[in-house]
Amino acid sequence: LQGKVEQIGKAEEVFDEGFNMKVTYFSDKVVYKQRITSDKSSFTVSGAVNFMACDNKQCSPPKDVEFSIDIKGTDAAVAVAPSEEMTEGIDDTKKEEGLLAFFFGALLLGFLGVLTPCVYPMIPMTVAFFTQGADNKGKTLGKALVFGVTILLLYSSLGIIVSLTSAGAGFANALSTHWIPNLIFFILFMVFAASFFGAFEIVLPGKWVNSADSKVDKGGIVAAFFLGLTTVLVSFSCVGPLVGGLLVEAASGSVLRPTIGMFAFGLAFAIPFTLFALFPSLMDKLPKSGGWLNSIKVVLAFVMLAFGLKFLSKIDEVYTLGIITRDIFIAIWIVLFTLLGLYLLGKIKFRHDSDVQYIGVFRLLLVVAVFSFVVYLIPGLFGASLKGIADILPSKSSQQFDIVTDKVGGSEATTPLIEMAIAEEPVKFADKLSHPYGLDGFFEYNQGLDYAKKVGKPVLLDFKGHACSNCKKMEAKVWSDQEVLKRLRENFVIIELYIDDPTRLPESDWVNSVTDGKVKKTRGKVNEDIEITRFKTNAIPLHVILDSSGNQLGSLMAYTADKEEYIKWLDEGVRLYSSR
Repeated sequence: LQGKVEQIGKAEEVFDEGFNMKVTYFSDKVVYKQRITSDKSSFTVSGAVNFMACDNKQCSPPKDVEFSIDIKGTDAAVAVAPSEEMTEGIDDTKKEEGLLAFFFGALLLGFLGVLTPCVYPMIPMTVAFFTQGADNKGKTLGKALVFGVTILLLYSSLGIIVSLTSAGAGFANALSTHWIPNLIFFILFMVFAASFFGAFEIVLPGKWVNSADSKVDKGGIVAAFFLGLTTVLVSFSCVGPLVGGLLVEAASGSVLRPTIGMFAFGLAFAIPFTLFALFPSLMDKLPKSGGWLNSIKVVLAFVMLAFGLKFLSKIDEVYTLGIITRDIFIAIWIVLFTLLGLYLLGKIKFRHDSDVQYIGVFRLLLVVAVFSFVVYLIPGLFGASLKGIADILPSKSSQQFDIVTDKVGGSEATTPLIEMAIAEEPVKFADKLSHPYGLDGFFEYNQGLDYAKKVGKPVLLDFKGHACSNCKKMEAKVWSDQEVLKRLRENFVIIELYIDDPTRLPESDWVNSVTDGKVKKTRGKVNEDIEITRFKTNAIPLHVILDSSGNQLGSLMAYTADKEEYIKWLDEGVRLYSSR
């Protein structure tokens, strides 16, 4: 072999929510070329291609296709086209979803950044630079456009850097589940929040700003560029937290998201400056700088405290620490947003705040929205699903105080399998894991299957993840339904298998995988191997109905928010089990 394999084809790298990582797909076809040398004039090259095809719900089983190429004579040109079997189903590829919504979200953050105290007061000073020699409209337009494009390029470059450095396949998964990046992001958000509350300022070295600012005095197009650079540097202490939070969110998505997000942020950031530079008369309609600018920083600080907690709770969930349970998380949010509402009413005041002499219409609307959200959160303390934000909250199974589930499910909902007379041994891993809505079940495949044989019921096998947002959504929107709960409780033995659980198993429980030949040493890897070996996918959530011998009944069920569809699927599984 001479050099590496050359890949020819349009690759689409997307964030796959099922795999929870970045995956490269090809549509239609892809060609691989490899240069070789040999001391023989005629010979045969043989090998194999391994591939699989996926749609938005599941993947086909991986295929190994062997090939053989006869080389006859050193001058022969050999071209190998993909066989029918190799191309079958490859045009099924996942499309990038949610980029448009993410673009507009980043755009909104950019406009919000303009309203921060470090940025907003700069608008009049910037416009004053462009109005020098305003009689030359063409020159003014040129300088304004260079200024705006400079801001846009500077922010976009940050996104490009993150896109290039986060392109590794395991990056997103580590970002979502490993304790180190989650702890770093939590600390980052807490530091930014403290800065916004006024504890200290985050600033870049003064010589960077002074060096760029000194170039502005020279005038012309070059000066417009350095004015844009100065604007970005000076604004960092206010928009830095927004940029940091945006990049954290973007890096956990597809490789395009950081670039698209920072482009949108820079675009929104540059538009007001450029418009006011082109039309200085608009300046007269702007509200004057004042205490309202600091209020925006404080509001952002409360929001950052709330969303920073998400990273800490992710560590707690993945490593099953049981410290930040769902009700504790909700309680902290209730306190934070209540304090935010009181702040907006002027009942809480920070060092840089002005007195709130009256409540304006916009501030009143914000107060109503914040306290309405607090009221919405309160039932979550007692077990309500809170379906609208279920993917942000810790899993429902971590709820400690759950009178809503007790009321829905009745007394049977709280009877653990450990206490049932038929159980001969404690439920494995039940000391760390629990089922949502008071449901009983198992967390180990073989133990659950053995129990299903004893009681003569079909198995509902649920492959899920601690960091799987779609798993939480499905539980909140589907499993919370009384008709679904009734069926789950009465008709099935539930086995929930977490494929991202990092708990290391004793050596006696290690598994030698028949799929890749590797030894699986953690609870998550063992469960993932079961899913891949049995069902040829590792997408989550994935629900499967089995008979008591482990044979699949009916179709696989991926994520759905349709309760009726799920009920029909459950009933079909029971029918197939009864008709065996």
